[in-house]
Amino acid sequence: MLRVTLRNLLARKVRLLMSAFAIVLGIAFVAGTLIFTDTMSKSFDGIVKGSTPDVVVRPAGLGGWEDGTGGDTRTVSAKVVDELRELPGAARVDGTVSSQGLTLVGSDGKLVTGFGPPTLSFNYDDAPAMTGEPAVVISEGRPPTAAGEVAIDADSAEKGGYEIGDTVRLVSSGDQPQLDVELVGLAQFGGGSMAGASLVLFDTSYAQELFLDGEDAFNQVSLTTQDDVTQQELAYEASKVLPDGFEAVTGDAAAAEAEDTIGEILGFLTTILLVFAAIAIIVGTFLIVNTFSILVAQRSRELALLRALGASRRQVSRSVLLEALVVGLVGSTLGVLLGILLAFGLSALFRTFGLDVSDTPLVIAPRTWVVGYVVGVLVTLVAAYLPARRASRVAPVAAMRDDVALPESSMRMRMLFGAILVVIGAGLVWLGLGGVDSGAWYVGGGAFAILLGVSLMSPLLSHPVLIALGGLYRPFGMVGRMATQNALRNPRRTAATASALMIGLTLVTTMSILGSSVNKSVDVSVKEEFTTDFLLTNPVGAPFSPTIAEDIREIDGVGDVVEAQFVPTRLDGSWAGVTATDPGALFSMFELDASVDTIGAGEVAVREDTLEDRGLEVGDTLTFSTQSGDHDLRIVGTFPASNVVSEYVTSFDFVDQVSMARQDSFVAVDAAQGVTGADIEQPVRDVVADIPTVVVQTQDEFIESQRDQINGILMLINALLGLAIIIAALGIVNTLALSVIERTREVGLLRAVGMSRRQLRRMVRLEAVAIAVLGAVLGIAMGLVFGVVLQRVLQDEGITELSIPYGTLLVYVLIAAVVGVLAALFPALRASRLNVLRAIATE
Repeated sequence: MLRVTLRNLLARKVRLLMSAFAIVLGIAFVAGTLIFTDTMSKSFDGIVKGSTPDVVVRPAGLGGWEDGTGGDTRTVSAKVVDELRELPGAARVDGTVSSQGLTLVGSDGKLVTGFGPPTLSFNYDDAPAMTGEPAVVISEGRPPTAAGEVAIDADSAEKGGYEIGDTVRLVSSGDQPQLDVELVGLAQFGGGSMAGASLVLFDTSYAQELFLDGEDAFNQVSLTTQDDVTQQELAYEASKVLPDGFEAVTGDAAAAEAEDTIGEILGFLTTILLVFAAIAIIVGTFLIVNTFSILVAQRSRELALLRALGASRRQVSRSVLLEALVVGLVGSTLGVLLGILLAFGLSALFRTFGLDVSDTPLVIAPRTWVVGYVVGVLVTLVAAYLPARRASRVAPVAAMRDDVALPESSMRMRMLFGAILVVIGAGLVWLGLGGVDSGAWYVGGGAFAILLGVSLMSPLLSHPVLIALGGLYRPFGMVGRMATQNALRNPRRTAATASALMIGLTLVTTMSILGSSVNKSVDVSVKEEFTTDFLLTNPVGAPFSPTIAEDIREIDGVGDVVEAQFVPTRLDGSWAGVTATDPGALFSMFELDASVDTIGAGEVAVREDTLEDRGLEVGDTLTFSTQSGDHDLRIVGTFPASNVVSEYVTSFDFVDQVSMARQDSFVAVDAAQGVTGADIEQPVRDVVADIPTVVVQTQDEFIESQRDQINGILMLINALLGLAIIIAALGIVNTLALSVIERTREVGLLRAVGMSRRQLRRMVRLEAVAIAVLGAVLGIAMGLVFGVVLQRVLQDEGITELSIPYGTLLVYVLIAAVVGVLAALFPALRASRLNVLRAIATE
């Protein structure tokens, strides 16, 4: 049996390789994701360990609160630094002045890092990291030694078009919006790759002038241990001389904190990519089931002869599963190898967003191979189980006939299970719409159950769709009728092939409706709430200098100017956004009917729905946790739901209270009485003309920018789902190719009775179009339902308007038809080239 199985594999290697290709793409996605994220993890680990000292002294509670702005205003005085230098276990002590509020601008006026990785700014020193190597090395030129001098990393200098001696422009979120400084040196990061971030180094005194208002102090202090002293011992000694509110943390602990934070982000990215990989594998499973089902049907006589010669049912079943095992092993191997190329592609894709890990060699861990083989082989064996079981039931005598019909009971059980899944799924969707907590998860689970149920019921559901298509095929005469009958001949096979495409188009349709609904909701919301003439923001939500608002106030014709700063906090363990602003001016400008006009220090207004959901009342006290500790705010009023501000609004006093730097998250500008927005538009734009991190937008421009972001995300999702569509198209190719082989005698007879090669090719193409359109119709129908339901569930999240892009859905149907035509090219060509006499003689 082993020799027979291997002979069959070699005889049908092309067909089985096509089946393996479905696994190849899915496993490539899995392997590519693991390789890419492992490479990112190694790159960031190098950055963390290459920049962390043996012991770090920092403000207490800072770990886990880095908000990307370096906005904590607490500092370590120079006196404390001197005391730390006297510690017996310290080999050296270096004060660090840092900021992430700077952005490097290239010589072309564009941001060097785009709106992705940050610009890291420090005072220069040659202190070693915990690895023993200097954290920063000047590779060319010299270190900055005076005000107005900087050194930057070599990659950023190349990207920005800078050479030593050039004047470098920096944009700041501090009091000075722009800085023009001289480039005196090129730096190299000791940890290797910068992952796309920029490094800017200053002289210590100049850094203190820029970031600490000239105070002789430091944001953090780096301590290097003597050879016979451990990190724990030095951290303990350092903690004795620190003032309240500061802590000494070992380098190992600080690095672990940073790696945990990075690990959470990478874990989220890995999960998202693996979800799309799972979709591709599920779609590929349909192709494998179909392929082995057809092969078993084609080999019915061969299997019967084996049974007649003494092969047991178990041996026959095992022979099919052995073929599946080989397919799984080959597909998994090719998939992991292709995944390496895909990892390069993902690296190039993320480089366009500024995240560059190309300097780090790809990490191909043993786990990647293990996961690739386990998933690939397991999926293939599971998919081949039912065909193998069916093969074992072939009776020696019954299988001598040309046809082997599936028992009707099998179809009835399939329909029954499918109907049960649909009912269960509908129940979960109903619960999700009923307002239960985490309703979106109920809807998602229900949608998955319905999708599986419809896949099982698709042989029955396909009949009316194919009959309707048959009516459209009437102009093609007998060729059209035969194409329809071929599609109807084996509903299980046709439906399984169409189901693969159905899954992909269901998800694409759902996302299209959701994206269109988000766009419409944004349109409606912005037109209702964007009551100001101009809004100044950063495209990625980063803060910018409050000096910009002051400059705008000086423009003739400008009326009200309202600033706001978002402060990250935690409330009862969960993230809570607090908007610090001039509450009265903000409520007035955006026409929010708040119950209070003024909010003082230690007070807060709460959004009406949040107040109700939390069971709060005016007069209650809320305790917000921040990087500087816990802070109590008393509720003094409420305001209606709005997308302009977060759930909690307070005064700018809160920014000082939590020891954050004063920065702006957005600025709203109105023209003065009797002045139009057009009159002040150009002067307002001129204020930020040389500051690429800030954009000035009117209502229409703001809507367009939001649309661009949403559509960009939608395009990325559809591109990832495109892999499932490609696999589905391969399924149509494989099914038709095997079907042509199965119907070799029939094709020969058709040619013998007068059907031309062109008519034969047209018949195969029309059959392929019927399968593709069937998948499109079922997928779009379910996607419509899921999209509408999902929008209803997410109404409280701001998706208040339903929009169905009918034109886009029609395009999907047309694309599916084109996919069918393309998928039929090879099978149709093969069918038309069959030798008539040999085809008729085929058994």
